[in-house]
Amino acid sequence: MAVDADIENLKRIALFSVFEPEALRALVFRAETRLLRAGDVLFRKGEASDGGYILTGGSVALETHDDGRPSGKILRPWALLGEIALVAPTTRPVTAFAREPTTVLKISRGPFHALLEQHPHTAARVRQLFKTRLAEFARELEFETTA
Repeated sequence: MAVDADIENLKRIALFSVFEPEALRALVFRAETRLLRAGDVLFRKGEASDGGYILTGGSVALETHDDGRPSGKILRPWALLGEIALVAPTTRPVTAFAREPTTVLKISRGPFHALLEQHPHTAARVRQLFKTRLAEFARELEFETTA
C-alpha cells in the first residue's frame, strides 16, 4: 500500500487523527510490517507490551478467555490495538489472533516516544486527546457512583 494511502487511513484512527502530516509520515516509515497467517497469535493475554499494532488488512479476533468461547470482538482495518502500550508499559488484557491472512504495522513504544519528541505540536495534541478522554472517564465514574 502506498504511503499516502496509509497516511489517509491512519487519520481514521482517533489517536492518529490529531497527528501532523509529517508525524504520520514518520510513523509509517518507523513501523514494522508483520504478516500473519490465519490462526497466528499476535500477542497473548498477560504478556508485557512493548507497543501497539495497527491493523491494515485482514481481521483480528480478541479473546479474553482461553476456554473455547467465541471471540469477544473482531477488529477490521483500520484499528489500533494496544493504544495505552504506546504510551506506557502494561500487560496485554486479551489474546489477539489473526482470523485470516492479516497485515499489521507494529509501532514500538521507544520510537513512538521519539517521534513525539521530534514533533512537539503533535505531542501537545496527543496529550490533549488523552486529557479529554481521562476527564470523560472521570465524569462517567462520578455519574456511576451517584446513580
